[in-house]
Amino acid sequence: MARRVALLVFLLVSSLLFGGDIATFANLGFSANSRYFMFAQYGVGEEDSYPYADLFVVDVPANDFVPDGVRQEVYAAPSEPGFIGAAALYTLLAENADLKKEHGIDHLATGRILYLLVDGDEPKEELDFRDFLSGIRYNVSLEQKVYGEGEGVRSSFHIDLTVIAQNGTSRYYRVGLPNFQRTGVKGYRIKQVILSPGGSALVFVIEKEEVDRRGSNIRYMVETVIVG
Repeated sequence: MARRVALLVFLLVSSLLFGGDIATFANLGFSANSRYFMFAQYGVGEEDSYPYADLFVVDVPANDFVPDGVRQEVYAAPSEPGFIGAAALYTLLAENADLKKEHGIDHLATGRILYLLVDGDEPKEELDFRDFLSGIRYNVSLEQKVYGEGEGVRSSFHIDLTVIAQNGTSRYYRVGLPNFQRTGVKGYRIKQVILSPGGSALVFVIEKEEVDRRGSNIRYMVETVIVG
């Protein structure tokens, strides 16, 4: 009991120091041919305590949202302490079953995580890891630029990716939009790298630190690239 109370106090203090809200990322699966990828983020608003959820469907080869592929909702239902907002995601999914059906999303086809930034670990801008099933090695460099500060901050990033086969041959990819500046974002971290079912594509899950008058909020986006 004492340990649970201590953990609760730690979480409350961390939240107060952070001064914003932290969304949770959800991998909702690929289509049968890995052409489309669905993901979501959800949480509880720091100011009003209302649960929110954002739902996204990405065209993997295009590295862009499908038309009308972003659905967002805030539910005016104040949350009790300890509530993480998952109910908002469940509700939004039920309300947008057409989006899943239209793009053939299979919630069980989530691919395979090749890299995961564990909570508490120091984020790295250069990664080098191997897929031990295929023997393929991936070298990843996150390049970002930040302009301004406070609520006026803006930033851009891209990923330099080198895929190295077992025989030593390599292929290079530039992933993302190096010159696109996102207003209100002060930094980026690679949270996950997901290999699609069949191994044809990579999904980079990017954690964004957004700034507003209350402090910093954590939100998510993805970058996709065909590698096979």
